[in-house]
Amino acid sequence: MKTYIQNGHVITVPTPAGGIASGAGLIVGNIFGIAAYSAAEGDPLELATTGVYKLPKASAAVLTVGARVAWDNIAKVVTTPAAGRFPIGIATEAAGNAITSVAVRLDGVATAAS
Repeated sequence: MKTYIQNGHVITVPTPAGGIASGAGLIVGNIFGIAAYSAAEGDPLELATTGVYKLPKASAAVLTVGARVAWDNIAKVVTTPAAGRFPIGIATEAAGNAITSVAVRLDGVATAAS
């Protein structure tokens, strides 16, 4: 196909201010992904936009298998959808109160909920 570029599972974006650590969640515009490696500000960064990842979770959030989840871009954790949070995918495991991580299947998009 002449117009095909890539499958989009991993895309290259500029690293944000302050740099990023490998495995950290990142929002660039309306794209949410996981940093494939650590990178300094402004460097090209490969961002995984699909797949299942173990991510930090808001301790008080209670998630069930299949629950829609959102990214709190201030606390940098997965939590329940609400105003100002960015929907990123679906929990693939249950994670109750006091649990600090959860497996999430990424959608690749992050649009702030209003």
